Amino acid sequence: MKNNYLIIMAGGIGSRFWPMSTQERPKQFLDILGTGRTLLQLTSDRFSDLVPIKNIWIVTSENYKEIVKQQLPDIPQEQILLEPCMRNTAPCIAYASWKIKQKYPDANIAVSPSDHIVLNQPEFNNVIRNCFNYIDENDDIVTLGMKPTRPETGYGYIQANTDDPSTIKEVSAFKEKPNLETAKRYINEGNYYWNGGIFFWSVKTVENAFREYLPSLAKQFDSIDNCFYTNRECLVMQEEFPKCEKISLDYGIMEKAKNIKVQACDFGWS
Repeated sequence: MKNNYLIIMAGGIGSRFWPMSTQERPKQFLDILGTGRTLLQLTSDRFSDLVPIKNIWIVTSENYKEIVKQQLPDIPQEQILLEPCMRNTAPCIAYASWKIKQKYPDANIAVSPSDHIVLNQPEFNNVIRNCFNYIDENDDIVTLGMKPTRPETGYGYIQANTDDPSTIKEVSAFKEKPNLETAKRYINEGNYYWNGGIFFWSVKTVENAFREYLPSLAKQFDSIDNCFYTNRECLVMQEEFPKCEKISLDYGIMEKAKNIKVQACDFGWS
């Protein structure tokens, strides 16, 4: 079993949660549930049974560096990665993945947004363990498909291959946010899941995916990986990161790759 790592994406400005969420302190840094823990802290807590705190990486805006350090003081400094500007999820994930692979080339990685809520922790643990075990033995990308509870038009959907008898099934298609009529059809067909944006892969698998589907990004991070873990990293990233193609992981890789699997989930997700 390889070591497990977690990349938490925490750079968003939380504009849809205004006025509670502001650009100075977006929703991932707020205690939305009144538990004494912010959404970012809850995300870190949620994976703690399978990913030690020393294996967690945060990608966030330069503006939020001090908030992250304050809320997750046990994260090593070199694992708080700062984006000088917003370039969507693919460059964010590429940066963290290239840096992890330099020191930990056999890592298994989960990627999670920082603003989710999960109500059933034991079931979440079961799902996460199953996904890590799967990628430990397979060169596939696994994404979580949340069992829909209503015909939601605000989420993208993942269509699972019903001919696949496995727990982790082949993905037939990714679907953009539907209209209400289409969302109702998805619910009735029973093999469509909400796309929660949580992914699992080995370092080698994600590197190969970037090289095949987003080669310009792979080439860009290849050219600067000699600055990682040095005092030049911040300056080089300020120069290079704004040049990255602004593209989501879903659009750049997930909708094109052939080795995508989905694990259906029902653990009280929002």
